[in-house]
Amino acid sequence: MQKPSCTDADERLLAALRDCGTDPRVATAARTLSWAGEHGALWLAAGLAGAAVDRDRRGAWLRGAALVAAAHLTSMGVKRLVRRPRPQLAAAEPLVRTAGRHSFPSSHASSAAAAAVAYGALRPAGAHLVPPLAAAMCVSRLVVGVHYPSDIAAGALLGGVTARVGAAWMLGPLEGARR
Repeated sequence: MQKPSCTDADERLLAALRDCGTDPRVATAARTLSWAGEHGALWLAAGLAGAAVDRDRRGAWLRGAALVAAAHLTSMGVKRLVRRPRPQLAAAEPLVRTAGRHSFPSSHASSAAAAAVAYGALRPAGAHLVPPLAAAMCVSRLVVGVHYPSDIAAGALLGGVTARVGAAWMLGPLEGARR
């Protein structure tokens, strides 16, 4: 499989966003979001919390969390096939360590987009709260300097499609009929 190459625009946008990380407040926020998103932890915890408090849709929340996990695991599999190296900016070191050395697609973006689509379908609050947090998670990976924008775009597409394809299963026959 041919490795996706980064474009000049990919590198310029990454460098510009990584420069935002020179502000200590921005760097702290980006590191925190990146840490919270490791292995989809924030999104899986959100799904479990939704299942705990929303008894009427407990099964749907758990299936939504399963879709988040599926998106994350799929992105990790693609990453092993594609093997695109992480960015190396001459002007700045990454602000976080990574679990692996491959960047395409972003697993953080995959799980974040899957959560935005899945949890957004469950409750209006999810549709309003999760997408902005998911977007911030995606941008944080650029600010910390560990992904190209195309890694984020591919990961978000993968996660969004995974959750959308699994939406009927997630909502189940009874819950799907009520919508």
